[in-house]
Amino acid sequence: MERNNRFKIRLTVGNKILLGFLIVMGLFLVNGAIIFFTANRIDQVVGNNSDVIRPSKDAINEFVLQVERYQKFITSWVYLQTNEENKKALIQLVNYEYPALKERITKLKDTWESDSLRTMVDSAFNLFEAVQKNAEAQITSQLNSFESYEDGITKLLAEDVLESQVNPQLKNVLAILGKLASAQVQITARSDENLRNSTRSLRNITLILAGATVVLGLAIAFFLIRSITRPVNFLKNVVVKLGRGELVEEKQSKFSKDEIGEMALAMDNLVAGLKATTLFAENIGKGNYSTEFKPLSDHDVLGNALINMRNNLARVAEEDKKRNWITEGLARFGEILRSNTNDLNKLADEIISNLVKYLKANQGAIYILDDDTEGEEPTISMKACYAWDKKKYLNQKIHKGEGLAGQAWQEGDTIYLTEVPQNYIRITSGLGDANPTCILIVPLKFNEQIYGVVEIASFSVLQDFEIQFVEKIAESIASTISTVKVNARTQRLLEESQEMTEQMRAQEEEMRQNMEELQATQEEMQRNQAETEGTMLAINNTLAIADYDIEGHITKINTTYLNLMGYAASEVVGEHHRIFVTKEEKSSEEYRQFWRDLAAGKSQKGTFKRITRQGTPVTIKSTFTPIRNRQGEISRIMEIAYEI
Repeated sequence: MERNNRFKIRLTVGNKILLGFLIVMGLFLVNGAIIFFTANRIDQVVGNNSDVIRPSKDAINEFVLQVERYQKFITSWVYLQTNEENKKALIQLVNYEYPALKERITKLKDTWESDSLRTMVDSAFNLFEAVQKNAEAQITSQLNSFESYEDGITKLLAEDVLESQVNPQLKNVLAILGKLASAQVQITARSDENLRNSTRSLRNITLILAGATVVLGLAIAFFLIRSITRPVNFLKNVVVKLGRGELVEEKQSKFSKDEIGEMALAMDNLVAGLKATTLFAENIGKGNYSTEFKPLSDHDVLGNALINMRNNLARVAEEDKKRNWITEGLARFGEILRSNTNDLNKLADEIISNLVKYLKANQGAIYILDDDTEGEEPTISMKACYAWDKKKYLNQKIHKGEGLAGQAWQEGDTIYLTEVPQNYIRITSGLGDANPTCILIVPLKFNEQIYGVVEIASFSVLQDFEIQFVEKIAESIASTISTVKVNARTQRLLEESQEMTEQMRAQEEEMRQNMEELQATQEEMQRNQAETEGTMLAINNTLAIADYDIEGHITKINTTYLNLMGYAASEVVGEHHRIFVTKEEKSSEEYRQFWRDLAAGKSQKGTFKRITRQGTPVTIKSTFTPIRNRQGEISRIMEIAYEI
């Protein structure tokens, strides 16, 4: 069955139209062939009639006329001596006209169908030529002068030959020619009848074939209308309804297996696809972005556009969800920060516990910058934690650059790890402990000053918007910590101020006495100041000089030192000396002891390796000298250096 279908010709619309045209063309070809053969037969009849039959008839009639004229001229020759014109005409007929006619009839007789007619015309030629010879011998050659006509015997003999021989023979010739003429008339009549019959047959065949062509053309047109126009009208109705936005399926009982049938199937698929597309669009309008939808094809513009719109709307909805989550979190932590501005420990506990819960993390800790201890490097300590092994980190101080927390503090930037080193931290539960999936460390930075860091550990990977949220609230946390510390410092300073007020009252009298001494020494100081300024100007133009407080923060630095290290004054004033030190040296115990010795009044000198702002190393020779005030206390440290 499949094999038969494989070789079955598919009647497409083009094939149907082509088949109809081929049938009509076949009829036209048959009609043309019949007309051609009939016309060819008519042409043969007409050609035979015009080239053979009628010329033969005319030639026989002319032969009859020549015989009759010959009889007339020969008779005139015998009886009329003076009729020279007829004699000349007789000679012209015998010598010229008759030979030409004989030649023409001889050519025509070869085309005659009847042998008897050819025999008859040959007999007529022979008999007529015999008459001519007899007449020439006994009449024209004898009666050729006036004397011959006067000779009674000669003329009598000529008259006897004319009456007894020539005229009877000419009569026989005319009889033969009469039969030939009658036969030619009959042949001409038959030829005319054949011509009329052929013409009538051609007319009838033409009418019959024209009628058959019209009938078959109408049948083909009806078939094409039924197989093409009606299905096209059906498809037109469906397309019109689609043009009005109606998705109504109109089923036709049967579709032909051609382009129309394919169009109908495609139309059904289109309507079904549009219904599915409409349902998908309705789900998108309801906010259901998880509905499955398959486009009609890879080139389905509407379907692919709807999928892109669904994806864009889903992405926007997800972004709105993230934005709302961030906004809600900021409001929540804003309230926590506003409610805890007096107790730093309570503030830290509230922040870290709520932050870990809000992020759905597992552990967290907050490190706060320790209050400055004179002569010591600043550190940060854990202030509060959530689900953390407190004992392990109790009273542990972290220096800048030490560990991940110290690195985040030093760089002032967020650290996010998804490949956590083994044994860095373990998340413990009742069933055991495991390494976290990610670690987030965010510095608490406000106005470019860092007040601590917050560290979060989680089994689930933190998203970018969650990291951005922690970075945003970190600034608010730093601002609140700054406020709490400022409030505490202000309270402490207020108490100290009250004590100092009492001391100042006692010292006021002493100061008044000292003013007189100061006034006396002021003049001396002014004289020495000019010398000192000149000396310092020379030193500043030659050596690199910097002043530090006893903790190592830069308070003043000259242009030579700035040019050597590649910094501007605004970038280094207020910063610690470690800004010029290598990473290995700044975290070493020797470096911290170096500044403790200076704070204790021990001068230091030597050759040191320093790092410029561009990161290139330079080697300098420096001398660090503690400077004491009048009370003998070390108030600052001066460094004098030059590059080697």
